[in-house]
Amino acid sequence: MTKTLDWPALMRAGMQGLRLTPDAFWALTPAELQMMLGTPGQAAPLLSGGWTR
Repeated sequence: MTKTLDWPALMRAGMQGLRLTPDAFWALTPAELQMMLGTPGQAAPLLSGGWTR
C-alpha cells in the first residue's frame, strides 16, 4: 500500500501554523518539516525564543 501525503494540510501547518514563507516551506525536506511540526502526542518543540507552540 502506498501512503500519500496530505499536501493541503501540510501547507496549512507550515505556512499558517509555523508562519513559513512559501519559499521556506518548499525548501524544507520532509524530515525537517516533521521535526518542526513535532510528533503527535508528544510535547511541542521549543521555538527559538524558548516558547512552545
